Amino acid sequence: MKISRCAWAGTDLLYQRYHDEEWGVPVHDDRTLFEFLVLEGAQAGLSWITILRKRENYRKAFDGFELARVARYSERKVQTLLSDPGIVRNRLKVRGAIRNAQAALMLKEEFGSLDAYFWRFVDGNPIVNHWPSAKHVPPLTERSDALSKDLKRRGFTFVGSTICYAFMQAVGMVNDHTRDCFKHGK
Repeated sequence: MKISRCAWAGTDLLYQRYHDEEWGVPVHDDRTLFEFLVLEGAQAGLSWITILRKRENYRKAFDGFELARVARYSERKVQTLLSDPGIVRNRLKVRGAIRNAQAALMLKEEFGSLDAYFWRFVDGNPIVNHWPSAKHVPPLTERSDALSKDLKRRGFTFVGSTICYAFMQAVGMVNDHTRDCFKHGK
């Protein structure tokens, strides 16, 4: 029997595994939240499958997304990252990831955790939508607008509303599996 998935999962096995096991599943681990924030920012202007294929390289290059380490990266480390073909070698995105780590440390100081900060934008509970098809899923919402605005105010970069909405979907703050998908409502 064929499994019915969201249309974007297509036939690529990596995409399907990501769809089936991660996308829309609530994440409360700070390191994973930071990882997705960096990856969603890196994805800007590219396809998500490109980033998924580079994900393990990102984990190695960015020291497992350990906030304190990334926040202390030197100019020498920036140059090393920019010469790494395993990641997106965009100077603004690399510097943005470091700046975001520094800003995330300040968030942790203020809120106790990234988890506490991010999940307050959905009142601590995932928003479960009931879209009939992918064409109905919005690219952004009022909540992603609010998150984007607040992150920018706190010094984050590569956190426009569309990126924030993709982040919210990825970490399960929003469950946008379409009604015909076997993951809908789970």
